[in-house]
Parts: sequence; structure tokens; C-alpha cells
Amino acid sequence: MKVNVQQIKKNRIYSEEFKREIVSLFEKGTYSVLQLSRLYKIPNSAIYRWIYKFSIFNEQGQRIVEMKASNTNKVKELEAKVKELERIVGQKQIQVDFYSKVIEIASKELDYDIIKNSNTLQSPGSVKKKSK
Repeated sequence: MKVNVQQIKKNRIYSEEFKREIVSLFEKGTYSVLQLSRLYKIPNSAIYRWIYKFSIFNEQGQRIVEMKASNTNKVKELEAKVKELERIVGQKQIQVDFYSKVIEIASKELDYDIIKNSNTLQSPGSVKKKSK
């Protein structure tokens, strides 16, 4: 015997507070409609309806247009900036390692602790001599 199984459509009901939160995330520029749709598993059309209904910036008769290219460009610019900062940090780390090694080698060669500890006395050579 074959069982006739049908999928039941699930109508989800969202609170007005939730809808306003989604609209505010869009208005702040935190997420695009597509990102919100994927994140919360809500159809794009529903999010656009909420934007038209609850947005403080939207006026009657105006159409919302998302600039997908600008979002993509913004992400690319930020990725490039991160790469540049990582490169700079890498260079600075190499300098720090180099200076540490120079100090270590100089300390061994001169048989003198170049890195002064907090309990090390001040050297007498730095005091000004009085002229006669």
C-alpha cells in the first residue's frame, strides 16, 4: 500500500519587533537584503515589504535599489587593506626579531648586559661633570 505524503507549507509569522529589527539592520548597512534573506531564511520579497512598511527613510512611491557592486567593492577594499596591514605587521616583526638578535649577539661579544633591568644602577658616564 502506497502512502500519499504531502509536504505541509509552513507559514511563518514574524512579530513587528522582529520585522523592525531586520529593517534597521538593512538601514544601518550592516547587511544587504540578500544577506538578511540567507541569514534568517526569509524570502527577499518579505524583507522588501517590511522595508517599504517600516523604513524611516523610505517615502511612498520610491523604489529601493541595492548597489551590489558597491558592496563587493567595499569588501575588496577592506580585504586589500587587511593584506597591507598584515604585510606591515610582518615587516615590523622581522625588525623586532633582528634588533633582538643584534642585542643578544652584542651582549655576548661585549660580555655586558645591554638590556638593563629595573634594578640596574645608572652608569656614571651619564652624569655631567663640573668644569674646573
